[in-house]
Amino acid sequence: MTDDPLTVYFAGALFDHKELAGNLLLAQAAEKISAGRFRFVLPQNLEETSTDAIAVRNNDFKQLLSCDMVLANFDGLELDSGTVAEFCAAKFLDMPALLFRTDFRGGGERDTAPDPWNFMCSGWPRSETLRINAMDELHAAAGNLNVFYAGLAEKTAAALDRLAAMPSVLRKEELPGQFGLFLRLLGSGMASVFSGGESRSIVESKIRKNLYQ
Repeated sequence: MTDDPLTVYFAGALFDHKELAGNLLLAQAAEKISAGRFRFVLPQNLEETSTDAIAVRNNDFKQLLSCDMVLANFDGLELDSGTVAEFCAAKFLDMPALLFRTDFRGGGERDTAPDPWNFMCSGWPRSETLRINAMDELHAAAGNLNVFYAGLAEKTAAALDRLAAMPSVLRKEELPGQFGLFLRLLGSGMASVFSGGESRSIVESKIRKNLYQ
């Protein structure tokens, strides 16, 4: 593993002040507690120069695929559909993925299911589920927001470290071809969003960080 920070795409809903603030506070706390080992990319911070839906979609996918790992916020009785789409996209490039949930409510299809969501989102390789009861964590922090997020961040950083150490399913010699093929399969002009040089640089960076063996 190199000393380069591992970039983490923060996939999650970003439609109200609680979601926006929560995403930002967790990302900042995790970067701090990991001493910069992880650097988070939040879609809410990306400058969108177009209101065209496909252009926004393609830009978000570009940022996701440029990152090394993904954190998917799986809070809610129903998972955010965009987050699920981004998680699945990450899995087709065998990116390490953390399924992060602080929502203490259930929401799965069966009482016996291991995760409180549709089981089609579970069982993927090189993925880990991190479940934290937000209410218990807040009480343990005595309502102190800084302590609360520091606790979440410590667990998040530890889980990301475990994921980074997991062996890849996709071999490094397979990655360039898989990357190019997936861009074509995403359609909607996605293959032209990356220049040839950008794609090559991203693939080389992932390999240099030993994320693919």
